[in-house]
Amino acid sequence: MPVSPAYRASIRHSTLGSEFYDAVSAAPFPKQILRYRNQRSAKTVGLDALTDEEWIAHFGRFQPLPDAIEKPLALRYHGHQFRVYNPDLGDGRGFLFAQLHDDTDRLLDLATKGSGQTPWSRSGDGRLTLKGGVREVLATTMLEALGVDTSKSFSLIETGEDLVRGDEPSPTRSSVLVRLSHSHIRIGSFQRFAFLRQPENIAKLLDYTIQTYMPRLWHDEPSARAVAFLEEVCRRVARVGAQWMVAGFVHGVLNTDNTNITGESFDYGPWRFVPTLEPNFTAAYFDETGLYAYGRQPDALFWNVTRLAECLLGIAEREPLEAALGVFAPALQDEFMHKMVWRLGLSSLGKESDSELVRAVWMFLAQSQMAFERFFFDWYGGRASESRAKASQSKDAYQIEAFAPLRERLFAYSPAPTAKLGHPYFKRPAPCTMLIGEVEALWAPIAEKDDWSVFHAKLEAINEMRDAFEQK
Repeated sequence: MPVSPAYRASIRHSTLGSEFYDAVSAAPFPKQILRYRNQRSAKTVGLDALTDEEWIAHFGRFQPLPDAIEKPLALRYHGHQFRVYNPDLGDGRGFLFAQLHDDTDRLLDLATKGSGQTPWSRSGDGRLTLKGGVREVLATTMLEALGVDTSKSFSLIETGEDLVRGDEPSPTRSSVLVRLSHSHIRIGSFQRFAFLRQPENIAKLLDYTIQTYMPRLWHDEPSARAVAFLEEVCRRVARVGAQWMVAGFVHGVLNTDNTNITGESFDYGPWRFVPTLEPNFTAAYFDETGLYAYGRQPDALFWNVTRLAECLLGIAEREPLEAALGVFAPALQDEFMHKMVWRLGLSSLGKESDSELVRAVWMFLAQSQMAFERFFFDWYGGRASESRAKASQSKDAYQIEAFAPLRERLFAYSPAPTAKLGHPYFKRPAPCTMLIGEVEALWAPIAEKDDWSVFHAKLEAINEMRDAFEQK
């Protein structure tokens, strides 16, 4: 393969030892049809020069990358699933394929979804439906455009098998997805060793994680390391939770095995975007109590990091760990305000003013029940975009009494100097959205006619939106 000067592989995770993973092999797929390759992300890790044939060899047949992990690793972990502890988890249809440094020197994982059975598959077939792969590409691309710290869908390859699933028409087509993420160490990774009463492996995983992902947190005293680590995880997890809320996103399955220690959003199953501001909106049909509803996501994430704190009790005392959990709420609030001002393309006026603006936005969206994404599209740039808002399909909503306090707040702000108010995206008649009906409409021509044109057109529209929102 042509190796870019930017390509730098690592075998770092494999040094942890066999208590942390199982070496596995990918399933032999009857076909490999490349459906999506993320050239933008590939460039950051030096893989953009691969031909399509080489790409399929590595990400469809999983031939090892040069100097990378020799054999894929199915990672071991446990987790609370809807608050019920499950000790029978682990990578059941995926594995860690490779680790690479990106162009900012971060260590990133290339990990799979749908690559075959592992020792942790239980009764599952280890496969991923093509529709599930398409949905993950759409979710990650949209979230990245909306400023959410998310894993990247790196590759999607159709694999030529017929799968039977109870929640969609079967048989259905199969695929294997590769995602690029900062880490796949989960809260459940620590929970496994706590459950097994292996404090030495908790300490080993803690030190590895700090040295690999958070070296500035290193302290010679183990208890100080544990407290600093918990504080940092709380900050990162809180930030991504706030980003979801501002993006109007519902992850759907916020189990402890789906919350990683570096704070990226990842592992997309029954996700949704809210049509309007509705705290009780859920993504998963099986979330019967609304545990992971849109408005309950911050609470769910805090519950998860509290479980991480429990795993560290053998290293640090309860009181400093409880104090460390206290950074979660302020971090969530700060990021929520920051992202709200960013989404509106405005220059911050300081914490107090920004807080009042955010409160006014949320109250208006709740009272008016106007289309969530439409509001941010209409008022990107604040007062400078008043003419666009007046021409909007939702213009009548801006005439109701509930909008008056928000108008006053908005008009006190100036556009951010880097906001691209003249970008072609803002000449569109409507914003780019990703509601469930649109997802189904994208899938229909693929399922019926193998027509991918609507899917690719949507990705182009999302990328235009991402370019419009990038304030550079």
